[in-house]
Amino acid sequence: MADEPKTSRHTTAESVANTFEWIITAFILAFVFRAFVLEAFRIPTGSMADTLMGDHFNIRCTQCGYSYEYNFNPYIQKTYKTEVGSGFYKLVPSPRCPSCGYYEKPNMAVPKANGDRILVFKCLYQFVEPKRWDVIVFKNPTNPKENYIKRLIGKPGETVEIVDGDIYIDEKLVRKPQKVQEEMWLPIYNNNFQPIQPMEGRFNEHSWHQPFTNDSTSEWQSNPLKPVEFTLKGRPDKINIMFYDTQKGNDFRASYAYGDPRFYKYLPFCSDLMMRFNGKITDEKGIIGIGFTKYQTLYKAWFDSAGLMVIEKIDSTGKTVELARKQISPVQQNKDFFIQFSDADHLLVLRIDKQELTYDLGTGKDDAGPRLNEIEPKAIIFGSGGLTISNVGLYRDICYISSRLESVLRAGEGNPFTLGENEYFAMGDNSPDSADSRLWDAEGIGNNGISYRIGVVPRDYLVGKAFFVYWPSGFRIGNSRLGLIPNAGKMRLIYGG
Repeated sequence: MADEPKTSRHTTAESVANTFEWIITAFILAFVFRAFVLEAFRIPTGSMADTLMGDHFNIRCTQCGYSYEYNFNPYIQKTYKTEVGSGFYKLVPSPRCPSCGYYEKPNMAVPKANGDRILVFKCLYQFVEPKRWDVIVFKNPTNPKENYIKRLIGKPGETVEIVDGDIYIDEKLVRKPQKVQEEMWLPIYNNNFQPIQPMEGRFNEHSWHQPFTNDSTSEWQSNPLKPVEFTLKGRPDKINIMFYDTQKGNDFRASYAYGDPRFYKYLPFCSDLMMRFNGKITDEKGIIGIGFTKYQTLYKAWFDSAGLMVIEKIDSTGKTVELARKQISPVQQNKDFFIQFSDADHLLVLRIDKQELTYDLGTGKDDAGPRLNEIEPKAIIFGSGGLTISNVGLYRDICYISSRLESVLRAGEGNPFTLGENEYFAMGDNSPDSADSRLWDAEGIGNNGISYRIGVVPRDYLVGKAFFVYWPSGFRIGNSRLGLIPNAGKMRLIYGG
């Protein structure tokens, strides 16, 4: 009986030692896992907006209610910190709503939201080659202590050139995968969000008016009791046209709601557009369609009550050429269906519910016609018979800024850039506000006196592939500085190649 306390003490000591052993082992495994497999990163800047957010403000337009993000610029905003609460700032310069074009008043106080937190596969590129359009984390070649995050555009041995906002590799246009393309549509106008005080003169420096406007003989109407709908009660043999008027709404320049509006007017036009809405044919016969101009050509896509899908073009001489057609089941009269038409990366796509019709314009630089980048594109809605449309949204594609800006040093139009062995070319999705391979003006710094060519990401500096946003900027409790409640609705996969 006298030995029992000693045995008990011995057992307790052994248990504590085992516990410490397991804790130390767990820490070692965690560090190994973090170092070689998976690591969390925080997005520091807005160079990948709207795909990934750095520190920013979450804005809801005080006129139309549209939600968007606006960059937090520490060099400007810290001067305008307010006493409203911890982390609140006045919005200077004023952001512009990407839908209705309203400039917020500069005395509006908004809390700062932190950048997205993401998960990165660190060892992936030890086993597989990086793919174009992957979102990659890498060491900043000019300052290897910093981690950068961009989209991979060019791979070893390829020649990269940016032409009218598109990416050309070895003189052929490369298209974005569908999931990436869906992530990159940026709003120009959403008809579901209309101002509550349209006569206030802060909508692109004038009062607000419905930007979809009838031509001289069109019979499209908007019901004041249902302003988010357009209706047509016309003859089956007469085409009625509404066009999007950039004198009333946002224009087609490659602007970002995230960026500084003072520079919008210097940005190029983007002619890769998409429009979608819900349609309803209310007569036995009817046609409903969408059209975009690119340079001097009008591309039209339409669908009729008999179930015929058609894509056609009208050139500068007025000649109409049918490009593609497809017969599907007719939609029922007075039944809603979804219609979407896009012209992006020289690919025309018409969607009616789950049916799709495409036409490939080609991947050469002039396959969409002689490039006249200074011509502003146009967008139209047209139809005949009895129609009702709702949930109208107009969007543009991402537009990579090329040599039209003097600051671009390489890969601009007429200045292609060829990559060598183990060299990659990376750019941010927020092209007007991204320090990347186009703009670096110093050699990369390597070990033991090695230097890397200006403008490239060396294979040695690839950290991994970003694949998931696990903690978007959260919701605050009261005047708390931190967003303690996760925004689960914005947790998402990051799509790449």
